[in-house]
Amino acid sequence: MKPSFRSRSLTGNHIDRPILRPSLCFVLLCIFLACLWLAGGSSRADVPGQVIVRVAAWVALITAILFGPAPVPGTARPVVLLVAATTLLTLFQLVPLPPAIWQALPGRAVFAQAVALSGEPQPWRPLAIVPSAAINAAGSLIVPVVTLWLILGLKPAEKAWLPAIMLGLIGTSALVAALQASGVRFDNPLINERLGEVSGMLANRNHFALSAALGCLLAPVCAFRNGHLTGWRGTAALGMVLLFILTILASGSRAGLVLGTIGIVLGLAMVQRNIRRLLVNRPRWVFPTVIVAVIVLVTVVILLSVAADRAVSIQRIFAIDAKQDLRARTLPTVLAMIWTYFPFGIGAGGFDPLFRLHEPFALLKPTYFNHAHNDLFEIVLTAGLPGLTLLLVALAWWIAMSLRAWWGRGDLMSARLGSTMLLLIVIASLSDYPARTPIIMATIVIAATWLAGVREGRDERALP
Repeated sequence: MKPSFRSRSLTGNHIDRPILRPSLCFVLLCIFLACLWLAGGSSRADVPGQVIVRVAAWVALITAILFGPAPVPGTARPVVLLVAATTLLTLFQLVPLPPAIWQALPGRAVFAQAVALSGEPQPWRPLAIVPSAAINAAGSLIVPVVTLWLILGLKPAEKAWLPAIMLGLIGTSALVAALQASGVRFDNPLINERLGEVSGMLANRNHFALSAALGCLLAPVCAFRNGHLTGWRGTAALGMVLLFILTILASGSRAGLVLGTIGIVLGLAMVQRNIRRLLVNRPRWVFPTVIVAVIVLVTVVILLSVAADRAVSIQRIFAIDAKQDLRARTLPTVLAMIWTYFPFGIGAGGFDPLFRLHEPFALLKPTYFNHAHNDLFEIVLTAGLPGLTLLLVALAWWIAMSLRAWWGRGDLMSARLGSTMLLLIVIASLSDYPARTPIIMATIVIAATWLAGVREGRDERALP
């Protein structure tokens, strides 16, 4: 189906007609995002969805290389460099090293002793202590690479559809979550979600709550597309925000409450100028009245959810959570591991088996601790000083570009949207690992390209 782009007739009235044939990159990106929506909601390497995601990614990449235009980085050059550096760093961890060099790396003595006890000669081994996990981590990076390649091949008019497409994906996932909250047992065989848990098309309720919070940013921005607000867009945006709030409450994610609140506040902040412009001919008291009315409506929805015993996230605030306690108890072990293996790290994807090696008896349990539940710490643990440097560079770039986006002049809506989306993902990463999920990987790349549109106070106008 060809997208229809709005144009003006000679009389000045808006008419809908297909004035642009979708490019190959646009079609491939839409198909790829649909695959991520269906099968890219889990970070685990052994779920069937990973096969679908990576096959779709390689097919899209090969097709784009053979038949599509060459990507033009433009203002997105920093994003290209960051993605390339991340990929190269992960691949470097798979390069075999001579035994003498490998044994000299911090934390490798116990493994060298194990080989010595077996009577076998010391083999050449890569920097990554768990090579299979590093290979999987390197394979997962095809998602951001393909997403970035396809975005760079889009035409300006096609980029304008990305926010609506992302909002549609998040909204349909929230509808699935709403069905789950109503008691429907939805089982996606492609991911490892828990039956009975409200998580939409994602395996983790915290990741779903992050997705819904991102929707709270996208909805008001899409409502004011082209700087104008129509009745149906405003109603649809408000309805979707209410849906996101209800599903966050039903998900049981306490982090989601924080992320959702930030998303609503920043979403209103991004469009407050548009609202003022819309009410320019109204009395001054109308604007604050509108804001208060929105706050009251959101409050009423939350109170109704609490009254109906559906606000699981709020209930869990007052409940003792063994998982949350476990995260706090494991933090000293994680920090000790970082110091043990610094400055080279343990290698990408190796947290689970290496944590079992260092796990104290007091933390032993029937289940396993799959990640550090603080992705910033886990990056330093797995990638060492190079990973820490890359992380600091990425954060510094994000901060610098965000300052330009929020304090710059002109129409910087797309850059502000990218900045706030990345902010929510960074906050979520302080207590979880959302960036390891394919659909969130793609979201990060899309948001980063929007933010990269700011250069000397200008905007690429991805949201015309």
